Amino acid sequence: MENPSEAELGANIVDQLRLIYDPEIPVNIFDLGLIYAIDVKTKDNGLFDASVTMTLTSPNCPVAEDLPKQVEEAIRAINGADHVVVSVTWDPPWDKSRMSDEARILLNMF
Repeated sequence: MENPSEAELGANIVDQLRLIYDPEIPVNIFDLGLIYAIDVKTKDNGLFDASVTMTLTSPNCPVAEDLPKQVEEAIRAINGADHVVVSVTWDPPWDKSRMSDEARILLNMF
């Protein structure tokens, strides 16, 4: 079986991230706009490394320590994950403009 491409792995990561929800907002962290970047590098041995840059809705978020760990664990659950790094940034700060259209509709934020 052929190894998945970096684009396919990126899509798999997005699928996993859509399973993680902010505990205070009924929207997954990807559609909420908390994921700023996903970088995937495949290796010759069929494994892949992933780097995710994310933020939180505020620096005082009650899950500031837990959410990045959940992201890392979700990516590690993908077959072939080798090295996973999740970085939290506050620049640029999160705002509701980063949300997907689906999230805005769900939360009545047009």
